[in-house]
Order: sequence, then C-alpha cells, then structure tokens
Amino acid sequence: MKVIISHSSMQPIYEQIVEQVKGQIIKGILKADTALPSVRALAKELKVSALTVKKAYDALEAEGFVITVHGKGSFVAFANQQMMLEEKKKEVESDLEKAIRKGRSCGMTDQEISELFHIVLED
Repeated sequence: MKVIISHSSMQPIYEQIVEQVKGQIIKGILKADTALPSVRALAKELKVSALTVKKAYDALEAEGFVITVHGKGSFVAFANQQMMLEEKKKEVESDLEKAIRKGRSCGMTDQEISELFHIVLED
C-alpha cells in the first residue's frame, strides 16, 4: 500500500491517509480481505504518530472500507460496489461545489456558472 503524506498541506494527515486508502480501494488497487499495514508499521513508514494512523483506520472502518479484527489487524472490507459508487458521487459533488465557490469568488453569476457547466458538459 502506497501512501504519500504532504506535511505542507492544510489537510490533516489522517485525512490524507483516509483519502488515499479509500482511493486505492475504489480503484481496485487494494482488494477485499487485503491486510493493511499495522498501525505502528505505517506510522513508522510515514514518520507520523501511531495515533494519527489509528484515527485514519478508525475513520475508514466507520465508513465501511476497512474491518479491524482485534489481535489480527485491519483488512479491506468486502468491496461493496454500491457504496463505492456513492463515494464517487460524493467526490463529484464536492468538486462541483468547489468549482461553484471558485466561480462566485471571481464574480460569476449563477447563470454564468450554469451556462459554463452546460458548455463543458457538451464537450
């Protein structure tokens, strides 16, 4: 499992871990039942606190991407296609919201943003 942390990012480290692991699961790089590195091993590899990695694994488990078996470790959960599709939709929605905020911040009206969206959609 490959995770790259940016210490200069405004995004918390645990969120960076969560995003990258989810992305690898959604893309099929990490398959169901694949063991994730132990909390300590990943913390050592990334040079971050074990508590940070634990928080990321807990978040992944809460979202259904990972299952943790006490004494055995954390594993990629069964790849629920519907859940993954929903996650991708949430990412698209988030990207659209960012684009709308950016358009509004430079003075575009909702009408102009809508027209631009339809132009891009047609291509």
